[in-house]
Amino acid sequence: MQLDLLNDDAGTEVGSYFVANYPPFSVWSAEQIPAVHDALNGAVGQPKSARAEARGSLGLYIHIPFCRKRCKFCYFRVYTDKNSDEVETYLEALAREVALYAKRGALDGRTWDFVYFGGGTPSFLSSEQLHRLIDHIRRFWAWDDAREVTFECEPGTLKKSKLQAIRDIGTTRLSLGVEHFDDEVLTLGGRAHKSPEIFRAYEWAREVGFPEINVDLIAGMVGDTQAKWEDTVAKALALKPDCLTVYQMEVPFNTVLAREAKDRGTATPVASWATKRAWVDLAFQEFEREGYVVSSATTVYKPSNHKGFYYRDALWHGSDMIGMGVASFSHVGGVHFQNVDSWDDYVGMLSRGELPLSRAYAMSQIERLTRELILQLKLGRVSAGYFRDKFEVEIAEEFAEALESLANVRLIEVDGDEIRLTRAGLLCVDALLPRFYEPKFRNVRYT
Repeated sequence: MQLDLLNDDAGTEVGSYFVANYPPFSVWSAEQIPAVHDALNGAVGQPKSARAEARGSLGLYIHIPFCRKRCKFCYFRVYTDKNSDEVETYLEALAREVALYAKRGALDGRTWDFVYFGGGTPSFLSSEQLHRLIDHIRRFWAWDDAREVTFECEPGTLKKSKLQAIRDIGTTRLSLGVEHFDDEVLTLGGRAHKSPEIFRAYEWAREVGFPEINVDLIAGMVGDTQAKWEDTVAKALALKPDCLTVYQMEVPFNTVLAREAKDRGTATPVASWATKRAWVDLAFQEFEREGYVVSSATTVYKPSNHKGFYYRDALWHGSDMIGMGVASFSHVGGVHFQNVDSWDDYVGMLSRGELPLSRAYAMSQIERLTRELILQLKLGRVSAGYFRDKFEVEIAEEFAEALESLANVRLIEVDGDEIRLTRAGLLCVDALLPRFYEPKFRNVRYT
């Protein structure tokens, strides 16, 4: 199902908007799990390009599923009701998962090139728990070789001592989940923190000395207005972060906002897509005036202190990544897979010495190409030469219909081998990407 996001009058319907992967998650299945074991074992039956890629860049995603509160727009697997013993149970299961992956042939001798702590709230863990987790990983992998370690934080969970612990494990980019600076908007969205905690946490983070600090913002949250958004952008600018991510609010199916809208029989109380596009554009323009560079549909950075978005760029160019933790996603040698999404299944399977796999999808060569194309389009530009060299395909011919349809309405521009999205195209890029899907995937539910 594709939402009508390009209509200026379109409200924010319930459904998934943000494209994070391809093919759609809904076509992954348990029947394809054997392909995961083949990929992890470095099976020679895989295509040559997949086997070569499996010895290249490798990333690690660690899912910490605990939160003080569940945000009304959150669709991730998180828990707000686990006690200290249960947190320890989860960390023990995570340690078992680390050990199981260390035994797989396709990962043998490789190191983590990039690491991402996501959630949930990774900063929910104590300093001692965090150090213990990293010490366990070090038993199997050379932790200090990572080029980039990103750590997500909820401002209200932070103390200066915990920030120091996060820095001590090698974090290169601290990402603060600010979302907004208006306390009423934060409350209506179910966020656990308030604006004073943001400023306090940011000051501590600067004192600790992280190489980069990222600030997350969301345009169009419940209760947001033009004036409130302009104030949020101004306050974010005043902090002078090294980079920012700016999202447009969506309302996926399994969120509190979706359930409330269904119970009321009304539309979601979220700004229209046209309004959100305009607000993100406003933010981009304000940051550009201060010397920041727009790097994708959701990111801006300060050139003077930017180390690159290695995690993003590696994944969008086909790199392998192992996701550890309940409901985590992975990609190895052209095979997608996801962990089970229930606590009992995750803990139970690992206690039996099993990888907690739930579903998978082994991609064909054209699916691998399409995945990289749609993800790289989110950067605002792609090179036909890259796909010619890697896949021996001319994307101008393979995707002629989609490219022509976007050029005709001035959402993209083509200059030789380079395809560039206009600002208007970049602001609605996720709505454009299904045009590049294979026909069999265009009308299926995304998640």
